Amino acid sequence: MCTYTTEHAEIAGSGKGKDGWFALNTATVYYDHPVHAQAEHTLNIDFSDGRPGNRVAVELTAGSARELMAAIERALGSVPAELLT
Repeated sequence: MCTYTTEHAEIAGSGKGKDGWFALNTATVYYDHPVHAQAEHTLNIDFSDGRPGNRVAVELTAGSARELMAAIERALGSVPAELLT
């Protein structure tokens, strides 16, 4: 069963696709059936710049997604506040 719950976030960063690096401005996050990952359901994140084809897609198991969130928090928590912009 799918929830069809989708979240969007405005982001600033870069991603590397088939034609090289490009600016990212949107992250779409949803929990659904994966296209490639070997799992029944995954947390899927699509990073994009809004143009067709300029997309970096990630499919993570729930456990992997939680570990990634914790790793991000640990990494950001160790950075001096004045460097976080």
